[in-house]
Amino acid sequence: MSLESNAETTSFKPTLGLVDATMLVAGSMIGSGIFIVSADITRNTGSVGWLIFVWVITGFMTLTAALSYGELSAMFPKAGGQYVYLKEAYNPLISFLYGWSFFTVIQTATIAAVAVAFAKFTAYLLPFFSEDIVALNLGFLKISSAQLLSIVVIVLLTFINTRGVNSGKIIQTTFTLTKLLSLLGLIVFGLLFMNPEIWAANWNSATMWDLHKLNLDGSVESYTTIAAFGAIAASMVGSIFSSDSWNNVTFIAGEIKNPQRNIGLSLALGTIIVTVIYLLTNVMYTGVLSLQDIASADKDRVGVAASQAIFGGAGTIIIAVMIMISTFGCNNGLIMSGARVYYSMAKDGLFFKKVGVLNKNSVPEFGLWIQCIIASLWALSGKYGNLLDMISFVVVVFYMLTIVGIFILRKQRPDAPRPYKAFGYPFLPIIYIVMGLAFCILLIIYKPEYTWPGLIIVLLGIPVYYLIARKEIVA
Repeated sequence: MSLESNAETTSFKPTLGLVDATMLVAGSMIGSGIFIVSADITRNTGSVGWLIFVWVITGFMTLTAALSYGELSAMFPKAGGQYVYLKEAYNPLISFLYGWSFFTVIQTATIAAVAVAFAKFTAYLLPFFSEDIVALNLGFLKISSAQLLSIVVIVLLTFINTRGVNSGKIIQTTFTLTKLLSLLGLIVFGLLFMNPEIWAANWNSATMWDLHKLNLDGSVESYTTIAAFGAIAASMVGSIFSSDSWNNVTFIAGEIKNPQRNIGLSLALGTIIVTVIYLLTNVMYTGVLSLQDIASADKDRVGVAASQAIFGGAGTIIIAVMIMISTFGCNNGLIMSGARVYYSMAKDGLFFKKVGVLNKNSVPEFGLWIQCIIASLWALSGKYGNLLDMISFVVVVFYMLTIVGIFILRKQRPDAPRPYKAFGYPFLPIIYIVMGLAFCILLIIYKPEYTWPGLIIVLLGIPVYYLIARKEIVA
């Protein structure tokens, strides 16, 4: 046996089939958001029609983007996914800014937010892990038991994924199937045992499309026309975060069998499955909870309130276990796929050279551990909502740039092989770009405190890129 086989390998192993890839798409999308963010959406929109419509808009945008990415994934079936697409359509600076943002905010902060959510719901079973219990007081920083548990989960899943893609695949497929079946079960029971009076009140044709702010005390505030658009954009922050990470499957293209076919197909199948489940879940909420109950759910935990309405006292435990399964599987997918982006950056000389080396299990181990450290630091911040706002803005900006890249590549490389072409081109991609622009502009206006920081982080990548280009900070 050679020294190389003991220490490292030089290429990824294509071991993931279509089902595995689809489970990665769906599993990375479904975390804790679907059980939480409908409270904020309801407060911002104040009606069942707009609650559902926000999820419909988000589902349409997600599916449109996924179908568009299918063309790029078939053209460039390489590890790194979106990073590679941006490099091919634009230049190394743009792709680096994505990779930089991905490393500093998009992926690592998402991992942190999902891990913190796992810990918070673990507290329903084990109260010691409550976010209200200070486990470590450093004076300048108080660390809760929930934050410590979230870091343990991040470290554990990182270690498992250093053992090879098959280890991560088993967890991903098992946990994703479990949470899909659990969600379907919750939907079925909720619709079977809905409260007819609550359903009738929520779906009253005279009021179901009244757009207004619904306060915790039950009072309402009317919007001006401009403010109404801002309210819709603010509502979509949560739904977009809950539907994000569908593109993670593109990052592990080097480990997928027949990637030209299976990546695009898994993107379509995974996003369709999750979009339908999200819509049905929100319909179920409106059958068991009044709008006021949704808006004022304790700590925004709509899923807990709905489960209690359906199952009584046992509902809290049922939903807590469901969310623990959901977030654990979600984070596995995020951790598994994220390090492949840093690997591609390292291969381009834009990240630490060691990140571009695969270990004996054919995975970028060093990249996994660096990601683990940054995600753990984010977890110490503990602010789920703040992370959510910052991530959603930055993510949509890069989705738009990537989809614009389809138009650029069609013009620059008209004869390049395209095993799959973007569905609905050019109309659907244009619609996505217009909707994305509207979302980002309105978010800057109405939620500037965590959209500007996200944009600043992206722009900070520019001087970092030129320092790296001069070989001053990357060994």
